[in-house]
Amino acid sequence: MNAHEYRLSLVHHRLETEIRREKTRTVPDSWRLLRLKKLKLAIKDRLHNMMRSGGGAIA
Repeated sequence: MNAHEYRLSLVHHRLETEIRREKTRTVPDSWRLLRLKKLKLAIKDRLHNMMRSGGGAIA
């Protein structure tokens, strides 16, 4: 895993933590949840594309 993949995986983990935190609030902000989930999916897609192409390319 190169440095870029590592940083993306850290961001992905932080987004997952924020999503969990937002869901546990008394009144979760649905717009914030949607934005966090979209960002998490975009990061996941980039990681998947990088790993599929051998880790050298940035999608």
